Amino acid sequence: MRFYRPTGLISALTFDLDDTLYDNRQVILRTEHESLRFVQQYHPSLNGLENSDLQRIRQSLREAEPDIYHDVTEWRRRAVERAMLDVGLARLEATAGAEAAMLHFASWRSRVDVPQETHDTLTKLASKWPLVAITNGNAQPELFGLDSYFEFVLRAGPDGRAKPFNDMYHLAAERLGIPMGEILHVGDDLTTDVAGAIRCGMQACWIKPEGADLLTVADSRLLPHLEISRLASLTTLI
Repeated sequence: MRFYRPTGLISALTFDLDDTLYDNRQVILRTEHESLRFVQQYHPSLNGLENSDLQRIRQSLREAEPDIYHDVTEWRRRAVERAMLDVGLARLEATAGAEAAMLHFASWRSRVDVPQETHDTLTKLASKWPLVAITNGNAQPELFGLDSYFEFVLRAGPDGRAKPFNDMYHLAAERLGIPMGEILHVGDDLTTDVAGAIRCGMQACWIKPEGADLLTVADSRLLPHLEISRLASLTTLI
């Protein structure tokens, strides 16, 4: 554990999910593969669809509706629906197909292998502080055994703009009834988690990816209060 700023009173902890509490890389690769295969098999006209086609549609949607990226689930659903409309499916069929694709996506997206160290650490931390999850993604902790540790989960889109915007940080403090400065946010991203939390008055802990160095990484914006390389290090704060 390395300290860069003096820490103050900690009355609650908030956590990013993906790549903070578990490794999300292989989950995403597998989910993207299985999701594309589902859409390709949904209708013969979609057999030739590729991920590059969906990325092109996603980019087009964002250019037309810049704020759509705050809700990654709706953004993905709309892209699948657009792909189905583009090959000639009727609106009702495309809407139903996109909904089915998103259910399939959610199933694979939440097949997460959570390390025992994460369970052990969250158990200890939750015995001292209320814990909250704040995510820009669409993982569903209740589907892979993490929901019981959290007072609540906030997701970009339904609960406000994506980090580093302060919507979800402020909402967490409001719902907890705890001053912003007494909340320690823990995350792996120096922009969305560290800079976002600090700019709205929280304390921030960076859980650094393997091989990363705060002084050389390209997205370093603001110094975190502390840096850890293993989640379990947080238990020394108890």
